[in-house]
Amino acid sequence: MKRFFAFVMEWKTAASFMFSGSIVIYGVVSFLLGEHTFPLSALLSLGIMSMCGTFLQLLAFSNHFFKKMRYTLRMLVFFVPFFLILAAVAHFFAWFPTESSFSWLIFSAIFLIAFIGATVSFEIYFHFMGKKYDGLLGQYRKDKENTK
Repeated sequence: MKRFFAFVMEWKTAASFMFSGSIVIYGVVSFLLGEHTFPLSALLSLGIMSMCGTFLQLLAFSNHFFKKMRYTLRMLVFFVPFFLILAAVAHFFAWFPTESSFSWLIFSAIFLIAFIGATVSFEIYFHFMGKKYDGLLGQYRKDKENTK
């Protein structure tokens, strides 16, 4: 039970961060488009997206559920359901003209580009952080050899 509550707290914190970030981005874009209010439906849709997205993120990228899984499979476990949830939220809350195939194509392209951009950004970050820690480990080993 303790592990369950720890997971819920981790999920709740991540969902709060994602929701806050979504509101900031939505607010900036809305302001640039001349809007001065947030419709309640927008807040609700961003809340649903944040809760589902962070749950899927924890499901796919933590060791809470899958202990040993290839990273590419983890990305699929996140990508496919999140796209479907996002598409359902977009349709239900009418983020764009949902009867237009072209609108769905643009929506899908934006999602794919954002997903690829985030993935590449994380890969670059982890690559440089790995080199940093390899360097620190090498320095530690060198210092340890010099003290002998």
